[in-house]
Amino acid sequence: MTSSSMVALFTAMVILAAIPSISVLTVSTKSATSGFIHGVFTTIGIVVGDIFFIILAIWGLSFLAETIGNLFVLIKYLGGVYLIFLGISLCRSKLSDIELQKGAKSSLLSSFIAGLLITLGDQKATLFYLGFFPAFIDIHKISYLDTIIIIAITILSVGSVKLIYALMADRAKLLMNTKARQAINTVAGCVMIGIGIFLLAKP
Repeated sequence: MTSSSMVALFTAMVILAAIPSISVLTVSTKSATSGFIHGVFTTIGIVVGDIFFIILAIWGLSFLAETIGNLFVLIKYLGGVYLIFLGISLCRSKLSDIELQKGAKSSLLSSFIAGLLITLGDQKATLFYLGFFPAFIDIHKISYLDTIIIIAITILSVGSVKLIYALMADRAKLLMNTKARQAINTVAGCVMIGIGIFLLAKP
C-alpha cells in the first residue's frame, strides 16, 4: 500500500464509522449507562468483528462466508436476543453509584460480546468490504504486510471514532442527577431492545 492509499483508506473508514448506526447507538448506550470502560469494551468487540470480516474479504474467502452463512444467521439471532435481554435488564435496574461500580467490574465481558455480536450478526459485511477495498488496494496483489496495515488502520479509525462517541456519552451522564440518569437507563434499555428487535427482523 502507498502512503496516499493509507491516508485515503483511513479517512474513508473514519467517515463510515462516524455515521450514526447500530454500533454507534450500542457504544453510546453502554457508556452512558455503565461507564466509559463499557464503551471501550463494546468498541473492542466491534473492531474484532470488523477485523474478522476484513480478513475474510481480503483473502478471497467470500465462499467461506457463504458456506457458513447459516452460522451468521444464528449469530444475528443470538445477538438480537442478547441485546433485548440487556435492554430489559437496564429498564428494570435501580440506579445507584454502588451498583454502577459493581456493574463496571462484573459485566465488561457482556459489553465486549454485545459489540462483537452486533458486527458478526451482519453477514453482508464481507460483501461490503469486498466492494470497498478495491477502491484503495489491488486485492489480487495484497501482501501479509498490507493486511497488517489495513487491520491497524481499522483499529485506529473505527476504534477512535467509537471511543469518541463513548466518551461523549459518558461525559453527558456525569452532568445529570440520579433521577435523570435513571431515566437515561430506561431510555437506553428501550434503545437496546429496539436494536435487538431490528437485528431479529432484519432480512
